Amino acid sequence: MKKIILLIFIITSSLQIFSQELNCRISLNRSQIQGTNEDMFRTMQQDLYEFMNNRKWTNHVFSNNERIECQIQLTLSSYNGIDKYKGSISVQSTRTIFNTNYKSTLFNYIEDNEFEFTYTEGQALEFNENTHITNLTSVLAFYAYIIIGLDYDSYGMMAGTEFLQKAKQILNNAQSDTDQSWQAFGTNNKKNRFYLIEHMTDTDNSSIRKFYYRYHRLGLDIMHEKTVQGRTEIANSFQLLKKVYNRQADSYFLRILLSTKVDEIVKIFSEAPMQQKTLVYNILKEIDSTNPKIDKIMERQN
Repeated sequence: MKKIILLIFIITSSLQIFSQELNCRISLNRSQIQGTNEDMFRTMQQDLYEFMNNRKWTNHVFSNNERIECQIQLTLSSYNGIDKYKGSISVQSTRTIFNTNYKSTLFNYIEDNEFEFTYTEGQALEFNENTHITNLTSVLAFYAYIIIGLDYDSYGMMAGTEFLQKAKQILNNAQSDTDQSWQAFGTNNKKNRFYLIEHMTDTDNSSIRKFYYRYHRLGLDIMHEKTVQGRTEIANSFQLLKKVYNRQADSYFLRILLSTKVDEIVKIFSEAPMQQKTLVYNILKEIDSTNPKIDKIMERQN
């Protein structure tokens, strides 16, 4: 009996030690597609879930409670009745702040351009880092590496470089695909996967990644014990964003970060001393002048 209990303990411990990196929820919205097989879409959702969560994306060791919380929502707009789909995809990831239950959003992104892919029920979802096999798996892997890269950046200065470079390699592999979101000139608004990862890996935008570290690891992670010190570190870190804005005012990475973080920033500084509140407000008004939420920082007076 003791041997059985020990065996169960060893197996359970091994599963915890070698857990995959992502804890990714998959949401599939097919309300725009009528008269289709529900079982097929349930299978699709399960296949996407297993692709994201059962694959080892890194060579690093993760425990169950270290898995990165994320969510992918796929909203389908059309289906040809065989294997071709169109729709939109949104991606979000969060990070738990030390010694709290609070989850800070690291990445919140919705593709502006239509996402086209093929899927056949019962066919394995194949992916290879060195070649483009299908648009569906390349897009999923692309976001998996961005999620992991930004999470690593929030714990160590530029620690996610390896994974953001993997996302860029996926982009390079997909240049022959008809999906225009992989292309530099595929869309008119410069808001697609190409510009997203190009700006994330551009040295002119490296200060944004340094901001991720100072804001989360040196700021939010200590605020439960040292509120003033943590908030001061966050306030000072905004100089990094101003530096990027001065170099590249149209940085897509900067736009995504600001839209992701603005609500949280307002909460952090609504109770800050007026001098600190004003510092943050002035920087944000300069680099994100059209966002009305920024004004909320100054609404509450001490």
